[in-house]
Order: sequence, then structure tokens, then C-alpha cells
Amino acid sequence: MGYNENLADRVREFIELSQDKVEEIKMFGGVCFMVNGKMCAGIQRERLMVRLNPDIIEEVVEKEGCVQMDMKGKVMKGYVLVEETALTTKRKLEYWLILALEYNPLAKAAKKKKE
Repeated sequence: MGYNENLADRVREFIELSQDKVEEIKMFGGVCFMVNGKMCAGIQRERLMVRLNPDIIEEVVEKEGCVQMDMKGKVMKGYVLVEETALTTKRKLEYWLILALEYNPLAKAAKKKKE
């Protein structure tokens, strides 16, 4: 199953306009946008995945179309998924991307795998 290319294009456009160091990686059955070497946002099927400050998760999961991300029953601390139906305007999408980009400088980078 693929991912929503239109939603990916909308995310790509916003992130690339506001950030210098952006890399796209295929993962989670979709595409992930890495900013400054750290996972920031992505598209998983028809949903936006964003990495946020874990301190605000309880507040944001109350918003329309938002749920905490879980992988095989394990809650991913600091990650949420937002349904495309809740991202119908540029402003609604930018709300989530701005939160992710604000947290990005504070987020820890993934540990590099030894070769």
C-alpha cells in the first residue's frame, strides 16, 4: 500500500521553503522528512506523522483527527498521526508542521548504526 503523494507534496513544499537541511527517506510504508538529521514529519498512508515535544502530546491528541502513533502496539513517545481529513487547509497543515519544526532543534538524533 502506498502513501498519499499529494499530502507528501504539501509537506515537502512547506518544509523545503523553511529549512536548509532536509532529506527524504522511505520508511513506515511512506516517506519521512528528516530535518538536520532528525525525523521531523512524514506521510504514512493517508496520515501525517509528526514528531512533537512529548510534553504537549496529551494536549494535541484532543485535536481533530489526531492520535498517538503506535507501532505494533507500542506507543511511540513524541509522535502523533493526523488524518488527512483534518488537514484540509494550508493553515491546518502548517499548524502541525510548525510544532514539529519548533521541536526539531531539541529532539535527539537517532543513534548511528555501526557498520
